[in-house]
Amino acid sequence: MGKAVILHAEIAPDAPLDERDTLIQADAVSAALANLGYEPIRMPFRLNLDDVRARLAKIVPAFVFNLVEAVDGQDRFIHLAPSLLDVMGIPYTGSSTEAVFLTSGKVLSKRLMRAAGLPTPPFVTTGADEVAAFRPGAYIVKSIWDHASAGITDDSVVRADDLGGLLDHIERRSPSHGSPCFAEAYIDGREFNLSVLAGPGGPYVLPPAEILFRDYPPDKLRIVDYRAKWREDSFEYANTLRSFDFDAKDAPLLDSLRSMALECFRRFGLRGYARVDFRVDLEGMPWILEINANPCLTPDGGFFAAASEAGLSYDAMIGRIIGDL
Repeated sequence: MGKAVILHAEIAPDAPLDERDTLIQADAVSAALANLGYEPIRMPFRLNLDDVRARLAKIVPAFVFNLVEAVDGQDRFIHLAPSLLDVMGIPYTGSSTEAVFLTSGKVLSKRLMRAAGLPTPPFVTTGADEVAAFRPGAYIVKSIWDHASAGITDDSVVRADDLGGLLDHIERRSPSHGSPCFAEAYIDGREFNLSVLAGPGGPYVLPPAEILFRDYPPDKLRIVDYRAKWREDSFEYANTLRSFDFDAKDAPLLDSLRSMALECFRRFGLRGYARVDFRVDLEGMPWILEINANPCLTPDGGFFAAASEAGLSYDAMIGRIIGDL
């Protein structure tokens, strides 16, 4: 069936856990492509675009499975891989350059969600438009570009009684993230992941997952921080659980989350697969935290867990993604 290049970030031996996860994805996708009849070829994507272009031109792949989440350790360069593939005319999995760019910058994507009438928590940046949105309360300070909960800790949630204090928090945390930060209103409540996958009849939502915070003390914030995602020896990792079991009373909420996830997929022109993360406040109002155009595809990750819940094998899931080139 031809050669298929698995394009992924170049990972240093001492890279943090969230970056090393890319190699696990590459292994799993490579095995699935071989099972589907392709000749998989793994290739790291570097900032030296001429070198990457020459190597791809020599291989002449039938398509590229794009797993690039960062370049040179910088998430803000995520759109360079599909950009190069567009220039070369090579088909690739996942979303287009434009869709990847629009969803990878959190502030830009939130502005677009707000303009489209999609509910996203109020946020503050140093820009004039967002400064006007400030209201006293709890905020979570995040990097504009980093993903995978990089840099997120309990200390990321701050109480701000005035705008100047919140802007100080943003400025102080930016150097530790290595990129500009913004502050998003902290939504106290439940957390959900809605995975969307291409299918014969178009994109559809896989079974919704809720993140459960088991045995968390009353004074501990219920957030999926870096420890919860990556530190296997931590309390957060052991007690942050994924559940697909819901009471009948949750049916209207889940229908609303599915509808919004599909609307995000269509509104941003996504392709192949994606994940939309939500918080639902104490009054039952859903809020879109972010749209991930290329969520993690490790066999133990949330996306495949949802696909498996829907009855799909790993190879079948990868086949669906390839089918939406």
